[in-house]
Amino acid sequence: MKLSFYPGCSLEGMANDYARSISAVFTELEIDLVEIADWTCCGATAAHSLSQSMSVLLPARNLAAAEKMGRDIVSPCAMCFNRLRFSQQMIQKKLFDIPWSVTGDIQVHDMTRFFAEPRMIASIKERVVKPLVGLKVVCYYGCQMVRPPKITGYTDYENPQTLDRIATAVGAEVIDWSYKSTCCGASIGIARRQIGESLAGRILEKAGQAGAQAIVVSCPLCQSNLDILQKDRPEKRIPVFYFTELLRLGFNKITDPQWFKMHFTDPVPLLRAKHFL
Repeated sequence: MKLSFYPGCSLEGMANDYARSISAVFTELEIDLVEIADWTCCGATAAHSLSQSMSVLLPARNLAAAEKMGRDIVSPCAMCFNRLRFSQQMIQKKLFDIPWSVTGDIQVHDMTRFFAEPRMIASIKERVVKPLVGLKVVCYYGCQMVRPPKITGYTDYENPQTLDRIATAVGAEVIDWSYKSTCCGASIGIARRQIGESLAGRILEKAGQAGAQAIVVSCPLCQSNLDILQKDRPEKRIPVFYFTELLRLGFNKITDPQWFKMHFTDPVPLLRAKHFL
């Protein structure tokens, strides 16, 4: 199987560890990710708040490039996925003049939904050699991956399950909680720092109250926001994993603690205590 891959800007910088874990997981599952040639920023988060036309045109350029490749797109970033799907719908409705040849007919996959399909869950389970038994996690989706449902296609946007199914497939104990799709404030973390910290702090607090030992995410902005905030909270730290990192742990492909050096909240003590490292 081959898929077009739209990494987005975050995976080129602060989420480089996410990018590397994605590449390794797809390789392990024998799926070829072909990066879209000459891809450009999708416009999140600035373009759609400043110019409606640019919010459509920026993602449309990447959709056009993917259509030339003849493959569906998989996007790891919640914001990128949201903007690609929005642009796709605007193209299909012919509401904007697009300067490229594009129909908007290819499938745009949210990466967690792709992995949560029954055949992919079965493939994941087949490759787990070190089940993460005893690791209690909560899955955090954020708001952009699941909303608005008319764009994202999620019907269970108040209680999404894709990350839950993936984490369960590698043996982790997934704890149900009420904050899995509550905004973490990443989009206003700079402009309104106090509001952003309050929103993220509440999520961290509720994760701890639920009994979680770690948080599982798929969005680079959510991961960064929840992770960085804890640098000043040494007594209440809870690791924030990309779901692909859990997959690699379950596949027994992470044995070097240096893998997690980009995490502000060091997960190594927890993983060693659980004998996963």
